[in-house]
Amino acid sequence: MQPDLLDLHALHHFRTRSPLIHCMTNDVVQAFTANVLLALGASPAMVIEAEEAEQFATLADALLINVGTLTSPRAQSMRRAIESAVAAGKPWTLDPVAVGALAFRSRFCQQILTLKPTAIRGNASEIMELAGMSAGGRGVDTTDSAASALPAAQALARQTNAIIVVTGEVDYITDGQRTRTVAGGDILMTRVVGTGCALSAVVAAACSLPGDRLDNIAAACGFMKRAGERAAAQSHGPGSFASAFIDALWNLEAQS
Repeated sequence: MQPDLLDLHALHHFRTRSPLIHCMTNDVVQAFTANVLLALGASPAMVIEAEEAEQFATLADALLINVGTLTSPRAQSMRRAIESAVAAGKPWTLDPVAVGALAFRSRFCQQILTLKPTAIRGNASEIMELAGMSAGGRGVDTTDSAASALPAAQALARQTNAIIVVTGEVDYITDGQRTRTVAGGDILMTRVVGTGCALSAVVAAACSLPGDRLDNIAAACGFMKRAGERAAAQSHGPGSFASAFIDALWNLEAQS
């Protein structure tokens, strides 16, 4: 998959602007997410305590909310950070991990949808559940195809005014009117914990960049797919893939 000029333009902005991304993400993926952002040129920060999160959300360029290891105190911190980011005019992205499968996080995600996320990144089942459509899923895994979730994504985009990203073998990115598709990647991306969650952080960063937001987010998906392909070609399994993936992101510009 060769990068186009829009992808290279977005990558240039990642490298030169180094957006500061406030990641309120799950405990399992924090280090991997931080390394992915650093490899692309962004700057990660994991600030969770409610008082600090509320303050930091105004300082960061974008906020990520990932509900993978949600607790009641963390939900309160997240809500305060979202409200602070919205008041400051900063974009925020929702990753609704396993929404629909578990009641507490499902209620929370539906509640914070009223705070108008800038983008939502999820698998097919998660997006269909958020849109109120019947979906299949097993915990964090989807049993629906990304293509089957496109109508739900378009409806959810129109409902929330957010850009919706449905990820799978092909990623679909839509604002309800326009839709971009990004193919590529490798099956090893599903065998390493954190690639999807890290993509949500990259989407959050893309929301802070100048230019067309839909195109910037599509470019972000392309970065991850392209790095996945290159890492798979150089690795021997999930362990070496994870390291090769970070290196591939770091070397994207040189290899383009």
